[in-house]
Amino acid sequence: MSAITPIVMPKWGLSMREGTINEWLVGEGTEITVGMPILDVETDKIANAVEAPDAGLLRRKVAQPGDTLPVKALLGVLAPSEVSDAEIDAYVSSYVTPAEDEEQGEEAAAYHFVDVDGIRVRYASRGGDDASRAAVLFIHGFGGDLDNWLFNLDALAEKHRVFALDLPGHGQSTPKVPGTSLADLGNFVGKFMDAVGLERAHLVGHSMGGGIAAQMAVDQPRRVQSIALISPAGFGDEVNNAYTEGFVTAESRRELKPVVELLFANPELVSRQMLDDLLKYKRLDGVSDALRSLNGGLFAGGRQSAQPGAELAATEKPVLVIWGAKDQIIPAAHAKHAPEGATVRVFEDAGHMSQMEKANEVNALLKAHVENGG
Repeated sequence: MSAITPIVMPKWGLSMREGTINEWLVGEGTEITVGMPILDVETDKIANAVEAPDAGLLRRKVAQPGDTLPVKALLGVLAPSEVSDAEIDAYVSSYVTPAEDEEQGEEAAAYHFVDVDGIRVRYASRGGDDASRAAVLFIHGFGGDLDNWLFNLDALAEKHRVFALDLPGHGQSTPKVPGTSLADLGNFVGKFMDAVGLERAHLVGHSMGGGIAAQMAVDQPRRVQSIALISPAGFGDEVNNAYTEGFVTAESRRELKPVVELLFANPELVSRQMLDDLLKYKRLDGVSDALRSLNGGLFAGGRQSAQPGAELAATEKPVLVIWGAKDQIIPAAHAKHAPEGATVRVFEDAGHMSQMEKANEVNALLKAHVENGG
């Protein structure tokens, strides 16, 4: 059975337990290549395509549309044509999905909390604690949390120590902000780095988090090894306040759904559970005030208050800029303001959330950037 390769339910993010099969995108008998979208799966965070991690001939679909299965459950089987149906039957019948308590233990070990200037910060860490390995710090955007990186953390943790935090006022961190400018937030992230023992890191920032990363490269250059920016703030004036203000004011699923759909080129990626989780977060005491303050300080009137992107060239840091051409929050045209020498990639079929919508491609870019970024 060594020629048989399983297709299993992926683990997207540290808290994923199970996924529901929406549909297969390929038929039995299809020759699968690495990275090919092969089926759609919906989780409690997002619906997305599973991209094949291995190549081979799809011989058997084990899971069917509508099935809800745990992480690492068998979804299908790849095998050369010379492998008999009987061998595949035996493989499928003997396959054992790892026990759930093993997955729970993995998650418990990955989430942590630390106090930074009186603010309790949730963060995730992956890739061990070997200080000789380069560190990568992920910084999410306005209204997001560390789960915005659910497709990316493990990919970078293969070779690096990886950290991602919930910014103040976001996720499970204290709903209180240390200030309402990119400089204030960058200063706070620097203190977070002190608290978790990170002297220096490659920064990966999305949207507002990209603006924070750029500001840190300008203000705290010794802390920053390189920066990778995905649809970042700080590269131009415009920002869609239908999103920022809409996110702050939405109080129901009906109000929030069209706002969150602005994030994606394909609005079908927005799941009911995603909306429910966001509403639950927004109803926490202090969250609305924190978000309203940040929106006023950073994006009032649909204009960005700070432009650290214009100062990046002087830092001489390696810069990677990624954008989705269908970004409805921050125009992809801002990518032209990347510093000379930066690596710039614009995905034609992605929106504001390239790290989710084009995860494999983004991960490949991030790996190459970090490995070549000093």
